Amino acid sequence: MTAKSYTKVLKQVEHKKVKAALFVKHNKPKTRKTGKAKNACTNCGRKGAHISRYGIHVCRQCFRELALDLGFKKLGS
Repeated sequence: MTAKSYTKVLKQVEHKKVKAALFVKHNKPKTRKTGKAKNACTNCGRKGAHISRYGIHVCRQCFRELALDLGFKKLGS
């Protein structure tokens, strides 16, 4: 169940307190503790190719744009 349909159904059931409580208990979207979906880029929201080292939390594409502003230097030619 997607998060959007979860809120849609919850809105329909919210006036029935017991049914709403059971619905929330069994259908609430999980908070991610591990895996790819846990981390997202703070700049664009992309979940893949995430760089979290040094507390940066950006994807590799955004890192290339922000690297000089963050103080990283390009080595080599």
